[in-house]
Amino acid sequence: MTLTPVPAFDDNYLWLLDNGREALVVDPGDAAPVLAALDARGLTLAGILLTHHHGDHVGGVDALRAHLRGPVYGPAGEKLPEPVARLRGGDVIELLGLRLAVLDVPGHTAGHIAYFAAVVPGGDPLLFCGDTLFSAGCGRLFEGTPAQMHASLQSLAALPGATRVCCAHEYTLSNLRFAREVDPGNAALAAHTAWCEAERAAGRPTLPVPLGTERRINPFLRCTEPALRDAARRHAPLKLAAAPSPVEVFATLREWKNGFR
Repeated sequence: MTLTPVPAFDDNYLWLLDNGREALVVDPGDAAPVLAALDARGLTLAGILLTHHHGDHVGGVDALRAHLRGPVYGPAGEKLPEPVARLRGGDVIELLGLRLAVLDVPGHTAGHIAYFAAVVPGGDPLLFCGDTLFSAGCGRLFEGTPAQMHASLQSLAALPGATRVCCAHEYTLSNLRFAREVDPGNAALAAHTAWCEAERAAGRPTLPVPLGTERRINPFLRCTEPALRDAARRHAPLKLAAAPSPVEVFATLREWKNGFR
């Protein structure tokens, strides 16, 4: 299996996974770069996976249908370009010989889902998480609550550490700047920042990233840890009690990140 992040717009990645003959694409907000990638490698488009309804994730679906030789899958509870085979957490689908488990991960949008392949020939597990989890960050809460997003992130954090996290945006460097602001003593975070800066300077993506790395560097996955709890309390001393809950820590960090530059 070959995994390719196809750049689109300013910072999107449309993930293409292929077996040398057939491919699936995740969240094709733009058809043109997908068609170019398929044509360059002589691939047939066998399926489309959608994680949520935002235009930069679904805008290319209709233009791809003439080239599609399989289903379009998407979340059960969101408005999407029809026809779509609707999925909920607990469902399992098969494409390219892979079994993909569907996970409910509300927060960024109300019906957001993710796709997890535990067994990938020749590679580590794969997670297509849309805009729920980013490297060193997480999505904004447009439709969900802090409690929902925190629970969604914890469910993703529980997956195997070798899982390759395929986020939908190249937000890593800006996320790392915030992570270092709230967790300046984290040596793993400093080392990963140096690696990511070198990758971007060379024109390479910082993704996919191992989930085990995210569990060490991502503040939004570590809301039970004293360093993150203390940072949240320093930022919002009048809002948080001496022992805030993980959801309160998460909500404070997310609000802080919204205004961080």
